[in-house]
Amino acid sequence: MMSKIFENFLSNRVLSRFSIFLIDHLMILFSSISIYLIRYGFSGLTPEVRADGITLTLLLILFNTIFFVSFRTFSGILRFSSFTDLMRIFYALVMGYLLTFIAVLVIKRFDPEFAASNVTFIAIFFLNMFLMIFSRILAKETYESITGRGVKPVNIFIYGTKQAGISVAKALKGNNEFNYRVMGFISDEHHMIGKQLMGVTIHANDENLFRTLETKDVKTIIVSPQKMQEIKNSNLLVNFVDHNIALLTTVPVNEWSGTMMSKAQIKDVQIEDLLPRDPIQVNMLQIAENLEGKRVMVTGAAGSIGSEIVRQVATFNPYSIILIDQAETPLHNMRLELQERWRDLRTEIIVADISNAPRMEKVFARTRPQYIFHAAAYKHVPMMEDNVSESVQTNILGAKIVADLAVKYNARKFVMVSTDKAVNPSNVMGCSKRICEIYVQSLAKHLEKTGLHTTQFITTRFGNVLGSNGSVIPLFRDQIRNGGPVTVTHPEIIRYFMTIPEACQLVLEAGAMGNNGEIYIFDMGKPVKILDLAKRMIRLSGTPNVKIEFTGLRHGEKLYEELLNLKELTKPTHHEKIMIAEVREYEYAEISRQIDNLIKVSYDYDDMRTVKKMKEMVPEFQSINSPFEAVDRLLEKIATGAS
Repeated sequence: MMSKIFENFLSNRVLSRFSIFLIDHLMILFSSISIYLIRYGFSGLTPEVRADGITLTLLLILFNTIFFVSFRTFSGILRFSSFTDLMRIFYALVMGYLLTFIAVLVIKRFDPEFAASNVTFIAIFFLNMFLMIFSRILAKETYESITGRGVKPVNIFIYGTKQAGISVAKALKGNNEFNYRVMGFISDEHHMIGKQLMGVTIHANDENLFRTLETKDVKTIIVSPQKMQEIKNSNLLVNFVDHNIALLTTVPVNEWSGTMMSKAQIKDVQIEDLLPRDPIQVNMLQIAENLEGKRVMVTGAAGSIGSEIVRQVATFNPYSIILIDQAETPLHNMRLELQERWRDLRTEIIVADISNAPRMEKVFARTRPQYIFHAAAYKHVPMMEDNVSESVQTNILGAKIVADLAVKYNARKFVMVSTDKAVNPSNVMGCSKRICEIYVQSLAKHLEKTGLHTTQFITTRFGNVLGSNGSVIPLFRDQIRNGGPVTVTHPEIIRYFMTIPEACQLVLEAGAMGNNGEIYIFDMGKPVKILDLAKRMIRLSGTPNVKIEFTGLRHGEKLYEELLNLKELTKPTHHEKIMIAEVREYEYAEISRQIDNLIKVSYDYDDMRTVKKMKEMVPEFQSINSPFEAVDRLLEKIATGAS
């Protein structure tokens, strides 16, 4: 109780800046008097010595005042003094005493009898330095002792021994808010291993490191921002997470404004940084040549992929960007972002449903897009299993309307964003995207054959993107934040992952290199086991008691996704991460007739009949964990009876 009273009393009372300023000057005065008394004694303080002592003290007060103000040594709260505050005092005193010493030399030149020896001067300096620094430390320790804030510091290692890592270590040592104690460094440079840095040893990231961490009671590693950039596409950090070591990093050093001031500048390492992916290089010049000065339309512009395409296109100086989406609020947010970041960019923000043919006709007639990125689609597999007609009408009819209008209004290129779920589809959403691919490719080939090749059609196919709306990582984050459980559909389920910017860069690159009718697939790297992803996110969160529950595969969900049908082959391109899928081609007139019939059937809202039509168009569509498996059995019986 008394401790709480003291804490409240001290917390609500802070010495004013003027009071600290005055105390610091009294310390100069005290230092001068003390050293003169020690040096001369009372009997030796003759009028001449006293006069010279007063002169020296006044000079010290004058010049130190200048640098106290310059370095703002009095601006902090004494009980929260940091290493940075102490360094300010050191610099101020050094500069103040240096100018005083020069002034004393000038005085001695004209008055050789001036009684201020170098020994006396240096002694005053060190006593003054000691008093000012010790007073801050004493105030800090006393406050922590009374209020019980002398919490045991957290032992940490710092990963990175270059300038950024050293800067992080210095900042942490100099600011008590963090309460971290640097116990060692980690380096990947062999010549640094075993050496001392800032009084602690540099260790290698090898099998011995974890024994060292356990011995030193280290459960947290701060990765320097520079090191984070070097290793985020490797597996070097995964081992730490698997050993329950918390990983932190900081904002870039150049954002510190000279010093690290708050915990907000230290952040958790994100799971996205732990998924090994080679950095993607794109041909920026070729993309710029395609987009600069063009009228660019992006459908689904408020979605995860569409909005990132808008951001990336905006950097290539297009003539204008036409943003189309039916989601009003996200589209409004995109408008605000564009106004803030690209104020001079011409934009058309259009709320529209791509399956509304008259509306889209008006939009095309007015905007005349030259380059179209078609990213609008319903994408959530379980939702589309329950809303078949909406999947057909938005994904298939919408794509057909936009593609046909691209031809009618002489757009140069139409780039469609597809998905790995279109390969051997096991759900309605995947099949709807496969039908879109078929239509776009058949339309491209039809235009070539008839000599009406005005628009180039390109399809891009890739897997899951990290952090997209409704994807697994934001879901896991929310579940962990709420204390769990984290829900995983199956212990063996795996997925390919790519970041949103990486995916969009490859879409732009494919669009730039495409000629007509190609389906481009992207090298997604190694697939990731979702269970491992969940475990690592839980460990990263620092709340290891969060449970994982298996909920069972959802309707239409596979254990793994494919980027190619077994019957499909690929051809390489000049980009090592982009390949062309050689797929079965369809005759345009026939597929167009079937799609028109499918769309007509979808308006009857008979899911079984609609799915049956889709399966007849895409024979490889085999439903998994879905009521539409009954349709597969029916078609199998029909095929068996026919044979």
